[in-house]
Amino acid sequence: MMYKELYGIACDMIPRAYAPFSKFKVGAALLSKDGQVFTGCNVENSSFGATICAERTAFVKAISEGTTEFEAIAIVSSEGEAWPCGICRQFMKEFCDEDFKIITGDDENSLKVYTMEEILPEGFRL
Repeated sequence: MMYKELYGIACDMIPRAYAPFSKFKVGAALLSKDGQVFTGCNVENSSFGATICAERTAFVKAISEGTTEFEAIAIVSSEGEAWPCGICRQFMKEFCDEDFKIITGDDENSLKVYTMEEILPEGFRL
């Protein structure tokens, strides 16, 4: 799957986001190593600690369906480019190797692609 296609799927998730507090809607599309795509959006909550990011939503859906090997994730927001927060970066590190790709950008013609190692150089696993 091409990065532009994965980015487009992430864009399709933005309208599904529930962000009444921040108004910052995020969509994600997670590509597994076997070619499946799992989508996610951010879901805010009145108890802010219960809020879940789009990236973790996609990962939790995949893991709950038995998929644990991943190739790439595309992330986009209602404001364009979006980056994983620190919690999401560490969460992804649990399931991804250093070559896992993170894709974002303002539109499909300005994509930026980084590896897990680049966005979390000192991530850890127990």
